[in-house]
Amino acid sequence: MKKIIIAVLTMASLMACNNGQNHTATNADFAKTVDDYYEERLKLFPLEATFQGDDRYNDQLPNSISQEFLDQTRAFYGSYLKKLTAFDREKLSEQDQISYDILKRELELQLEQFTFHLEYVPFSQFEGLTLTFGQLGSGAGAQPFATVKDYDDWLKRVSAFRVWGDTAVANFRKGLAAGVVWPKSLVEKMIPQMTDLVVTDPTKSLFYGPINRLPKDFGEADKTRLTAAYKTAILEEIVPTYKKLGDFLKNEYLPKARTSSGVDAWPQGAELYQYEVRTWTTTDKTPEEIYQTGLKEVARIRGEMEKVKTQVGFTGTLDQFFTHLKTDPKLYPYKQPKEVLAAFNAILAKIEPNLKKMFTQTPKSKFEIRQTEKFREASASAEYNPASADGSRPGIFYVPIPDATKFNVTSGMESLFLHEAIPGHHYQISLQQENTDLPKFRRFAWYGAYGEGWALYCESLGRELGLYTDPYQYMGALNDEIHRAIRLVVDVAIHTKQMTREQAIQYMMANEPIAEDGAVAEIERYMAIPGQALSYKIGALKIRELRAKYEQQLGDKFSLAAFHDEFLKDGCMPLDVLERKMDAWAARQGN
Repeated sequence: MKKIIIAVLTMASLMACNNGQNHTATNADFAKTVDDYYEERLKLFPLEATFQGDDRYNDQLPNSISQEFLDQTRAFYGSYLKKLTAFDREKLSEQDQISYDILKRELELQLEQFTFHLEYVPFSQFEGLTLTFGQLGSGAGAQPFATVKDYDDWLKRVSAFRVWGDTAVANFRKGLAAGVVWPKSLVEKMIPQMTDLVVTDPTKSLFYGPINRLPKDFGEADKTRLTAAYKTAILEEIVPTYKKLGDFLKNEYLPKARTSSGVDAWPQGAELYQYEVRTWTTTDKTPEEIYQTGLKEVARIRGEMEKVKTQVGFTGTLDQFFTHLKTDPKLYPYKQPKEVLAAFNAILAKIEPNLKKMFTQTPKSKFEIRQTEKFREASASAEYNPASADGSRPGIFYVPIPDATKFNVTSGMESLFLHEAIPGHHYQISLQQENTDLPKFRRFAWYGAYGEGWALYCESLGRELGLYTDPYQYMGALNDEIHRAIRLVVDVAIHTKQMTREQAIQYMMANEPIAEDGAVAEIERYMAIPGQALSYKIGALKIRELRAKYEQQLGDKFSLAAFHDEFLKDGCMPLDVLERKMDAWAARQGN
């Protein structure tokens, strides 16, 4: 369950003030405070620094689930909330007021999380250090392996992994005692993720990847030393830790895992879910409001699907059409993973001419499409991994292709690309990171309602970008859209209405053409990270609402490119802060 919302942004630009020296001093002090917050935070969470391309802490791996660390972070957030609220918000520049509002909300939420003891479920089948560690140590992720120091840095991180693993076991035991326990179906997925990394031959380990790619310019002595050290680290540190975790989950935790699906089974479960809804949607909407919105959206999109069914001449029911989409061999044209990747590259070529009309500002960061690594593709979704802030690592759109012959064209390839790649996550995250006028805590921040909302909104731009001309690809886009609407229904129902895992899977399969294994993976994801799946649709609805409002308000003065540029230029923020900023922009356009 993601409880560290990645903070984002750079040096606060000192906005010129017109109110004399006191005002200037206030802004300078504020800029220093938010920069100090960001720098201190990176020391606490060095993995965030690594993912941002900041290599200062690449040798560190704090025991982030220990009581000592939790006490330290609580004190850190409390201290900065006190420093922040000492400023008079009204005396700050417009950009600093945005920073103030974002940071105040963030600090208050972070402090609130400690009451729920989320350290009692230190990882799940969907996220956690157990999975991130494999990505970093494979040599193909964010952890750099270019210099001898890089290789030594990773060895130091490895040396701390066993301590983290021991604490994870201890914390899971505390969770068992307190009634904060994962559902059985999730634990069954977690066990093979541990055991698959247990090897007897270190050269067969995922973590041997960096040795297989040792730079040619390393001296022979370093090559020999590092090869031996990595073999030892794999056999004496990494493998025993994954084995211990796998054995514990299988022998001790699984028999006591719960059969219920929602967090309402936990002590304080109802309060936790409301907290997660506020965190992920960045709104004060109630779970029930969101549930009702979901039901309405599912009904609306089903109406659109009926139109496509009629357009392609299918005469059966919508359910029968879903079955046809899943079983018609013509909709499975691929034989090799490279053909799937080529199809995604063709989508990029098709939209490029129209992107120029809809965006004035585009990222400098490079972009690549890659197949997801074998070790994690079985449980992975297509995803975007951001470029490093300095541009040394490209933004990467990862596509899991366990079997190319089972890749269906109506899986929404066009809408998926718009969402995960361009202009979705790649444009939004890259432009945010590249904006060095933003304070760092904002440059590198992430809010799902903004970021995922933007990506889902980008799916709705398909026709304007020259896509969705094939009714089956448009059906794929509708599949993706209804998928996000279904999330509003099942996420709330699982966690507040005792909807079971099986009922949620059936509801999903009844309303979109998704294979059962896909529905299972999705529903189990919502069980593992309550509320996160709500952020997409809630954010996209807000962006559409704002666009429609300004189109009506400004008439001929409305520019879609200017709207997009303004939306993206200041980076991720909660939706209420966003609306205030966009209203101010619209007022300026109207003058």
